[in-house]
Amino acid sequence: MRHLLPLPALAAALLIAAPASAQERVEYDIRFPNRVHHEAEVTATFTGVPAGHPLEVRMSRTSPGRYALHEFAKNVYGVRVTDGRGRALQAERSDPSGWTVAGHDGTVRVQYTLFGDRVDGTYTAVDATHAHLNMPATFMWARGMERAPIRVRFDRPDGWRVATQLAPTPDSAVFTAPNLQWFMDSPAEVSDFDLRTWTVAGPGGRTYTMRMAMHHLGTDAELDRYVEKTKKVVAEEIAMWGEPAAYDNGTYTFLADYLPWASGDGMEHRNSTVITAPASLAQAEMGLLGTVSHEYFHSWNVERLRPRSLEPFNFTEANMSGELWFAEGFTSYYDALFIRRAGLSDDAEYASEAGGTANAVVNAAGRRFFSPVEMAKQAPFVDAAVSIDPVNRGNTFLSYYTWGAGIGLGLDLTLRSRFNNITLDDFMRAMWRQYGREQTPALAPARPYTVADLRRVLGEVTRDTAFANDFFRRYVEGREAVDYAPLLARAGYLLRKSQAGRPWLGGQIDDAQGGGVRLTQPSLYGGSLYSAGLDIGDVIRSVDGQLVANAAALRTLLQGRQAGDRLQVEVVSRGTTRTVAMALVENPALEAVPYEAAGMTLTPEMRAFRESWLGSRAGR
Repeated sequence: MRHLLPLPALAAALLIAAPASAQERVEYDIRFPNRVHHEAEVTATFTGVPAGHPLEVRMSRTSPGRYALHEFAKNVYGVRVTDGRGRALQAERSDPSGWTVAGHDGTVRVQYTLFGDRVDGTYTAVDATHAHLNMPATFMWARGMERAPIRVRFDRPDGWRVATQLAPTPDSAVFTAPNLQWFMDSPAEVSDFDLRTWTVAGPGGRTYTMRMAMHHLGTDAELDRYVEKTKKVVAEEIAMWGEPAAYDNGTYTFLADYLPWASGDGMEHRNSTVITAPASLAQAEMGLLGTVSHEYFHSWNVERLRPRSLEPFNFTEANMSGELWFAEGFTSYYDALFIRRAGLSDDAEYASEAGGTANAVVNAAGRRFFSPVEMAKQAPFVDAAVSIDPVNRGNTFLSYYTWGAGIGLGLDLTLRSRFNNITLDDFMRAMWRQYGREQTPALAPARPYTVADLRRVLGEVTRDTAFANDFFRRYVEGREAVDYAPLLARAGYLLRKSQAGRPWLGGQIDDAQGGGVRLTQPSLYGGSLYSAGLDIGDVIRSVDGQLVANAAALRTLLQGRQAGDRLQVEVVSRGTTRTVAMALVENPALEAVPYEAAGMTLTPEMRAFRESWLGSRAGR
């Protein structure tokens, strides 16, 4: 997300290194006179445009941290264009997201109305209570002026303030950014938000200010309790990495919108994160803290420690990366781990997290088709992407978040079991030192990494290149699942079947109109329904000659059956009635529980292993 044009790597590097023209500058002004109808009025002024050259202005098609297309131009209307003297200019719609302006005098001023009514990490939302702004969804930009400095003025209704990672100025309504790539990665919350701050220590005696800016309907006491827990998570993450990331302008900001009309989301940015949910602190505190843990980890992993495939970020096309199992997946592994290390969950709760991850990876049908690297490249199709035709994701896809978390879990436990005093923390710190810590003057990673770099650094950390090569061959570039049971046993966690002997349909069912049970999703590979040839839309009318009135009746019937039983099922499939034989298969679901909860002996060695893995690094 450091540059906006899909240029070859050499040309992009030259553009990043070259200074912007001294005359080039971009100024934005945004007002909210019709906020009750979710509209903003935006003025974008581009100065220093080369004479005689048409200017192409664009709305982005995607956004930092998102990999699919979102076509933000669809919410722009009422476009008016003038030059520096106020003379009207023609703006030719050159493509769905772009306008070409000719005949200017070196200055192009574009005014437009923007509609926005989705509170999440991708879109913009404007209403009577706030303006929640994601920059790519809000502001047009000009091709060729990506390096120009930017100034933005927020027109604020009475009582509203601005929370953002943008650089402040003496005017509290005006902020700046050094270039477009940094600006686009800088969301803003404009409202009468609640603010809490604290400081964290960095290298060389430097301190950074942490800010929680929250727009919510809760109480001050709920917010204060939440911030205290957030501080613990932040402290554990900094302790693991060994230092905070060097936050630009000395601040890191959590932009939180916990509102009944919000959508659940978390979106990382270089010096801030957006965290949204349709729930209050009182209703969902622990789940919300999990998102905080995940997104804050990204200030190291993906914002600065960044894959080459996303550098520069392309705002005009979908962004594909084979490293998301690490960038997103390892972050997912660590988010629950930091909650545990901070003392905000216990050993049994963490066992449930680890067991859920192992279950998802081991039993994923999608592993038949793609490796984690290949699965990560599916992101443009699944990362909040929109399509209307049916898909078969349940049988072909395993989220790179989940699979990556499973790789992180397996690698961490393998390192702890096989190597003396080497952990996944050591590997992450080594990656940070080589590929994350050093940044360019343009505020981009000096050395973005590849999958080959990850493999090499693992070999260096373990001093065992053969191990690193084998692990990547089997679990990263291959489709194998780590054998979690013996690894978890080292920590006194038992991985077992949670529904041993119980039958598994392997499909979503609901009551069918007129009686019976309808399959509402494609049946899952390996399940009883799939093996019997039943799929989405099919209606089960009877089992072994007994009419099945609804889904509850079918579940009751199955309670008396065991895996291995065979049933005769009457099904209506796209207008045809047929009877099929269905063999009930065992539910493969796995769970992890502490030995002590399973009535097993937790040895001192297991207890010590568990503490070294899950214990605090920051002190409690």
